Amino acid sequence: MKKSTPLFMVFLLLLIASMAQADTGLINVQSQFGVEKTADRFAAAATEAGLKVFNRIDHAAGAAKVGKSLRPTQLIIFGSPKVGTALMTSDQRVGIDLPLKALVWQDAEGKVWLSYNSPDHIFNRFAIDDRPKVKGKVTGALDKFARHATQP
Repeated sequence: MKKSTPLFMVFLLLLIASMAQADTGLINVQSQFGVEKTADRFAAAATEAGLKVFNRIDHAAGAAKVGKSLRPTQLIIFGSPKVGTALMTSDQRVGIDLPLKALVWQDAEGKVWLSYNSPDHIFNRFAIDDRPKVKGKVTGALDKFARHATQP
């Protein structure tokens, strides 16, 4: 057996796990950082790539304002008007999922997660099959942003 076989098996298992996540339309990546730092790192990666961060919503702060408690949860709304407009010319209804969103949240065990809609899910939902390069770029960018946000 070659030395690369264990590495290939790890890659295959990660691929299968990500495919299982994509089936629900949501990709979840565990972070090595807290919610605030993960959200900061994600927003910075998106901005550095030329995307616009339109808003950042602190759901826990909103809950506190109405006397409720919620584990740390932040929503980042981001995107590219150029790319979004191109997708909307394929199917204007995709605007319901644009701009893109990333949710950074802490679970009941204290683990921090970054969640975002799978580009496959969005493109399939609206049968957008005339923009394979855009789909590839969006998928690659989100993967890159997620790695930057969640890994040292």
